[in-house]
Amino acid sequence: MKLYIPLDSAAKALGVDEVAAALASEAEKQGIEIDIIRTGSRGMIWLEPLVEIEQDGIRIGFGPATPEDAAAILAGNSDKALGPVEELDWMKRQDRLTFARVGVIDPLDLADYEAHGGLNGLRRALGMTGQEIVDEVKTSGLRGRGGAGFPTGIKWQTVHDADAPQKYIVCNADEGDSGTFADRMIMEGDPFTLIEGMAIAGLAVGATKGYVYLRSEYPDAIAIMSRAVEIARAKGLLGADVLGSGRAFDMEIRKGAGAYVCGEETSLLNSLEGKRGIVRAKPPLPALEGFLARPTVVNNVISLATVPVIFEKGAQAYADFGLGRSRGTVTLQIAGNVARGGLFETAFGITLGEVVNDLGGGSATGRPVKAAQVGGPLGAYLPVSKFDAPLGYEELDAEGGLLGHAGIVIFDDSADMLEMARFAMEFCAVESCGKCTPCRIGAVRGVETIDRIAQGDADALPLLTDLCEVMKDGSLCALGGFTPLPVMSAVSHFPDDFAHGRAAAE
Repeated sequence: MKLYIPLDSAAKALGVDEVAAALASEAEKQGIEIDIIRTGSRGMIWLEPLVEIEQDGIRIGFGPATPEDAAAILAGNSDKALGPVEELDWMKRQDRLTFARVGVIDPLDLADYEAHGGLNGLRRALGMTGQEIVDEVKTSGLRGRGGAGFPTGIKWQTVHDADAPQKYIVCNADEGDSGTFADRMIMEGDPFTLIEGMAIAGLAVGATKGYVYLRSEYPDAIAIMSRAVEIARAKGLLGADVLGSGRAFDMEIRKGAGAYVCGEETSLLNSLEGKRGIVRAKPPLPALEGFLARPTVVNNVISLATVPVIFEKGAQAYADFGLGRSRGTVTLQIAGNVARGGLFETAFGITLGEVVNDLGGGSATGRPVKAAQVGGPLGAYLPVSKFDAPLGYEELDAEGGLLGHAGIVIFDDSADMLEMARFAMEFCAVESCGKCTPCRIGAVRGVETIDRIAQGDADALPLLTDLCEVMKDGSLCALGGFTPLPVMSAVSHFPDDFAHGRAAAE
């Protein structure tokens, strides 16, 4: 009997290891021979710990499981039975491309990876020139999945065209935004797809060395990625002769120290070089003078992990998903005060309201939803009146939002948006690297100004607006430049929350 049980960090936090141990113990007691395969998470976090039992090639789910459910699960008569996992509404409605193998395979079994389509993309890319690879990525419409959505192919073209004795591929795995976990889930559940994507990127631009900059707060991802790199090297996927092609690409895992600002690419590069994690002024662009002053591709985990899909299925097949200039799929991370949180991959174009109310099931408290913050702690707080907005880079920008990493944090009507605005500004004050004055000083003054509003100072509100304009236009990096977005969206969309301090004072 084959059992598939997640090793994902979220599932672990919910007790999956204890469930796995109970199942192993119960099977031994009953004399049942079982094979437990640890996988990534399917992304249905409200059903974790999720146990799957293979029956006639179909995986039947049970969850959320507890150790006390072990005997009933093995007997197949548990009240936690969910039916075939692939037939669950959450799974059927997805367009799983990047996450097709997550929750399905043993993440460290390279043969299992290949059996599910792995390495097909790399093998195809090995038969192409660097320019042909870059052109394929351009045709796919792939854009950066970690921030402003810059076209990946354009970035690769710049590095491809640069003349240098050494080039680098750097994966930004410093997933520090609240409400985001897609990078972690890929690295824990399907690490070889990231390795394959980085190797294809190396072939495209002529880089022979890569680095994954991985945040220290992800110990499981660090362990799995490190082991996956060792396996890939031993099997000839990495090294001086990639899959016997005569072409070289190798990579390392580097652990960051937990500074949020190191999610910004130039701060990351400084940290990777052993320097203090502070932003660099641009120009020069990292694509021309990046790691060790050499041309460097810096891409997010999801961007690079999606590259193998593009080369396996074809650029046009990938581009056929989505809307407008947002092509392919978006990996929605649904979190906060929500009934059904988790990861859902679908084509760009789904509306925010569908995500919050249909997929997410509304608030976990049962109270009316008040707002959703999209794009991490620097994203806008969008009211229910904006929930018809389709999720695409330009489409959400037109509504005053920021798609970014597609993390969506939901709030019910008990949330005080003045307090949320204060949190965003305080977050910037704490996490600022101190490089530029608007971020270093502006965030501190911003917290003080919001406190004045809360205490009833009517003159402080226009000061906050002016301060946000200075931060937006003067900051060197996204931290200071985007912090005004959540603050001013809170002021604009929830004016009553900013009036209560004045009303109380009066």
